Amino acid sequence: MKEFDVRSAKEAGDYPRKVLDLFDAYVHGALDRRGFLTQCAVHVGGTVSATAVLAALSPDFARGQVIAPDDKRVMISHVDIPSPKGNGTVRAYVARPAAKGEAALPVVIVAHENRGLNPHIEDIARKLAVDGFMAVAPDALTSLGGYPGDEDKAREMFATLDRDKVREDFVAAAIHARTMPGSNGKLATTGFCFGGGIANLLATRLPDLRAAVPFYGSPPPLEDVPAIKAELLIHYGGNDARTNAGWPAYKAALDKAGISYQAYIYEGAEHGFNNDTTPRYDKAAAELAWGRTLALLHRTLL
Repeated sequence: MKEFDVRSAKEAGDYPRKVLDLFDAYVHGALDRRGFLTQCAVHVGGTVSATAVLAALSPDFARGQVIAPDDKRVMISHVDIPSPKGNGTVRAYVARPAAKGEAALPVVIVAHENRGLNPHIEDIARKLAVDGFMAVAPDALTSLGGYPGDEDKAREMFATLDRDKVREDFVAAAIHARTMPGSNGKLATTGFCFGGGIANLLATRLPDLRAAVPFYGSPPPLEDVPAIKAELLIHYGGNDARTNAGWPAYKAALDKAGISYQAYIYEGAEHGFNNDTTPRYDKAAAELAWGRTLALLHRTLL
């Protein structure tokens, strides 16, 4: 087999479908690094090409940064939140618009992927701050020392966590955000991948949540769907067969319970299509989904 030319691959569609599926399995823990490289090599012409593919598909945080950490439009702080039913304490990154000073603002809880609070999720929090919200982004890796600065290590650390305790950490952070300094008590959430599942979960746990926007996230326990009071805006990538498999049952539960929701499947988009640090980023789908997200947050919070 001719070796795959990674240099010519700029977008997800430039990679073999099987390679993208293998990468998804690697990112979500179904394959280790060696397993990915071994299987990928079969489709790209060898181990050298497979190693280059893995590097190319992995996040490049500098490339995807939209709002710099030192952007003068944003005020950054951190807060340690008690989480007695979770891991004891969860640390959160807080971003708010500098132009608003100390004014009380609506809060958006930003839930990260399965790698902790990495620079991409911090960037999303800053984007929300620029748009007039106070963003609170908890780090599920707090009990293990926080995001380690390395995606592979972060994924390994995350796999050791008690998921039930992590969920309680996010619930505790959302409850705290109602009354934390700078909050006006109005609350919404968005999340991505694992965090999309957290956004769905928070909608079942917080009756005063105004909006939840899960990006390619797992549904909550279906028996809990009738408890949802928030408006839901649900985003899926058309090529994300693994995540999308849960949508029909979730949709049926939402319809049966009479929940207010809108759901969009972005044809041709991959899992992680909003993440602008990797080739799986789909600019058109991401911009459309983000515009819809901001419209809902403005309508329900401002």
